[in-house]
Amino acid sequence: MREHKVDYGGHIIAAREDETLLAAALRAGLDVPSSCRAGTCRACMALLESGEIHYTVEWPGLIPEERAQGWMLPCVAQARSDVAIGFPAK
Repeated sequence: MREHKVDYGGHIIAAREDETLLAAALRAGLDVPSSCRAGTCRACMALLESGEIHYTVEWPGLIPEERAQGWMLPCVAQARSDVAIGFPAK
């Protein structure tokens, strides 16, 4: 299975194409926010800074404006290239 390099908020991890970015982060031992793991609660919401992703659900819990601004949900996103995601200060 192909793997991609992921900069997950400053931590470099590997993500297989068949796993979500959240699953890859948890497998790597990162303590990351999450709850539903189904794309609805938005606890894991992050900014896609670079790269390409594919969602495992038809429409994740983001409004069109958020998607246009680069927001994404790692719990239902799979890497299709090397990616960098960030977590802006709240």
